[in-house]
This record gives sequence, structure tokens and C-alpha cells, in this order.
Amino acid sequence: MHIEQLSHWSGELGREMPLNRYGHSGMPIIVFPSSGGTHFEYYDFGMIDACQEFIEAGKVQFFSLASVDSESWLHNSKSPHDRALAHEAYDRYVISEAVPFIKHKADWFEPMMTTGCSMGAYHALNFFLRHPDVFQTMVALSGVYDARFFFGDYGNDPLVYENSPSDYIWNQNDGWFIDRYRSANIIMCTGLGDWEQDGLPSYRSLKEAFEEKQIPAWFDEWGEDVSHDWVWWRKQMPYYLKKLFS
Repeated sequence: MHIEQLSHWSGELGREMPLNRYGHSGMPIIVFPSSGGTHFEYYDFGMIDACQEFIEAGKVQFFSLASVDSESWLHNSKSPHDRALAHEAYDRYVISEAVPFIKHKADWFEPMMTTGCSMGAYHALNFFLRHPDVFQTMVALSGVYDARFFFGDYGNDPLVYENSPSDYIWNQNDGWFIDRYRSANIIMCTGLGDWEQDGLPSYRSLKEAFEEKQIPAWFDEWGEDVSHDWVWWRKQMPYYLKKLFS
């Protein structure tokens, strides 16, 4: 398997940002890490090995990003607004710097795929919903999609609201966005077992909103034995890749 440890300067964040590449061709999949995870996490927890069949066949290549969650949503001493400001800088980094860098490395200039587990699932969905011209496929595993999870009620702060998918999706009526959502491949997965309960309210709210807006999406609930853990995510991701790329 082709593996590269890459790095590039981010003017938006004012630092060098590392990322890893796994694979040689196929659709680029941008991976966001879970809470506190690094760009090595997806490999270290066996996700790359679990998806090796699709990587070696040249169907997909994974690009695992670093996050700034410790400076944004998980920075407990910052106000909700300041956390959202830090995330907005990360959003600009991903879209205006990381994506062009990945397109050049991958020789791919069509829309991409995004994915993540837990906190990474939140990012995968949020980036897809905000930038459906950049991402045409999205697989979110075991996420929490309500910004209140990070700090409770955020009042009327518009910047936080614009990064709380289970809130803003209800008011997204712009035809440009809706048309792109309807033509995308959207997969949302959750287990019903241990440690999955935090994500279920926002998962179900999103499911209801997508149905009301007639946006095709696969909301897939696994059983009560399925916990919020890598052992299940290693089963889920290749299962969905098989559905998408067989």
C-alpha cells in the first residue's frame, strides 16, 4: 500500500499542518479524527487495514487530517462564539488549503468524500452540508451533530448555529444546497449500544429533517450490542465502502 506522511503550511491557521495519505488512486476520502485524535489515529486504530481491499484496488485513497478541536469546540475556557471563530479558521484551512493540496497530490479534480468517527463524524457531516460542491459522498459514524453537546445552550450566536447541523438543516431551503444534497451519497450510521446515547437525539432530528425535505439519505441503525467504539467502526466503514464502490 502506498503511504505518505505529508505536510503543508496553512496561512489560515499560521502553522504547518500534517496529513497522511493511504492509497495511490481513486476517490480521495478526507478523514477527520475523533476527539483528541491526530492524523495518525485512523491508521493506528486499524481503519486503514479494515479498508485495505478498496485502497489496494485503487478505488479510494484516504487523506487523514489533523484537527484543531482542542482550540475550538473542546476548548472549555473559551466562549461558544470564540470556539466557533476558531472552527471557522479551520473550515477555511480545509476548503481553501487542504482540499486544493489533496487534489494536486491525488490528481483528482471532482468532488470528494468525507468521513469520520465520533467527533470526526460531526465534522464529516458539517463540512459536507456546508460545502456540497466539494464533497459528493459522506459517511458519518456515531457522531453528535448538535453544538449544544460541546457547551450547552449557545443562545442566539449565529456563528455557532451555522455549525450545528441538527439545527441549521431545518432552515436550509436554498435550492442550490438542496439540489446538491439530493444528488449526493449520504450515509449516517449509529449503534444503539454503550456510549451511543449522546448522539441519538441529533441523529434522529437529522433523519426527520432529511425526510421532510425529501433528501435521500441512508440512516442506518445497528443493534443494541453495537457500541461507540473502534471495533464496530472497523466493521462499518468497509461495509459502506462495499455498498458505494462495488
